[in-house]
Amino acid sequence: MIIRFVLLCALFLFIEFYSYQAFRTVIKLRWVLVSYQIISLLLLIFIIYSFTQFDRSIGQTKQTMFTMGLMLLVYVPKIVLTLIMFGEDIFRIGASLLNYFMYNATRKEMMPDRRKFVSQIALGLAAVPFLSLIYGIFEGKYNFKVIKQTVFFPDLPDAFDGFRITQISDVHSGSFDNPEKINYAIDLINEQEADMILFTGDIVNTHAKEMHPWLETFKRIKDYKYGKFSVLGNHDYGEYVTWPSEKEKDENFKEIKSLYGQIGFDLLLNEHTYIQKGDDKIALIGVENWGQNFKKAGDLNKASQNVHQDDFKVLMSHDPSHWEYEIKNHPKNFHLTLSGHTHGMQFGIEIPGYFKWSLAQYIYKQWAGLYENAGRYVYVNRGFGFHAYPGRVGIMPEITVIELKKGNNVA
Repeated sequence: MIIRFVLLCALFLFIEFYSYQAFRTVIKLRWVLVSYQIISLLLLIFIIYSFTQFDRSIGQTKQTMFTMGLMLLVYVPKIVLTLIMFGEDIFRIGASLLNYFMYNATRKEMMPDRRKFVSQIALGLAAVPFLSLIYGIFEGKYNFKVIKQTVFFPDLPDAFDGFRITQISDVHSGSFDNPEKINYAIDLINEQEADMILFTGDIVNTHAKEMHPWLETFKRIKDYKYGKFSVLGNHDYGEYVTWPSEKEKDENFKEIKSLYGQIGFDLLLNEHTYIQKGDDKIALIGVENWGQNFKKAGDLNKASQNVHQDDFKVLMSHDPSHWEYEIKNHPKNFHLTLSGHTHGMQFGIEIPGYFKWSLAQYIYKQWAGLYENAGRYVYVNRGFGFHAYPGRVGIMPEITVIELKKGNNVA
């Protein structure tokens, strides 16, 4: 623990030292530089103090989210500065060694001065994540996008050709702070012409009471001809806080499960149902959370018991790692899996149809959008809400509309 603390302090000092070099090279006014140092020190003390006040019996609060946002706002730009300024120092050291060994330079001539234009470039680049993170906190987290995706299946029952499913995921109601924006998002959901709506878990961060102020809002989600169904996400189990007793944890879990019913969704707990349309039907299967690094309560075999091999299947499973490790090669052939969980890390770059990047891709093989393996698909919703960082940059909150089509192509 002490070694970790020392290493962390050394890292912060390293970042602070190099980020200061960029300012010092460009700005020569002493009072500005002193003010920068004082403000940096006060911010660091506040961030450290706030994190030391984290109460694991309570979990995430508005204060911890504010602190996380502030830490990213302060240190992501400083990390950019550090990388560039440290890179320049490597160049300067190399140049000094060259001067010494090849040109017999004096000690004074040996080390080149810092170049002002490099510091200016560093400050300009650091401004990009700084401004982006501010946008993400004040606007991005509620910049809801409706994403429409058509998926083709050669064995889709004829009656379901053109069947439309709205998907939402990762509500994290305990993070909300703007009723107007959430009501706007519910209106967006209701405007979509779909046959069914599916909610793939994480209705709260931890406590059932987080959803209480938003129950009436989410009750506004309209009824659908073929139903409203949901599954649990990893946060719905209340496992990220320390509970006074197992009884209180169990009571919270029971209440969380009841929340889905209170907003009109049928919660599938390792079980399935059939959706009938005309003379055809599809199996809708819902498993509890199963994650590579999270709770493994999902039981795919139990949920699909008595579902036939040739039935067309839509599966709800919160964590896409379940698809990677159990579902995509399962002998029962789960045609379409709907997941969420990753949030796309709430930070990344997306140019639809051309480019998609996020740190999430280094953790999850399937992290946002549609993926295919041997004619089986998983769609990973980017999430409705937000968690930890109180914002979104590049990876916006999502309402998905998936259309099932009979055929052999993906559009």
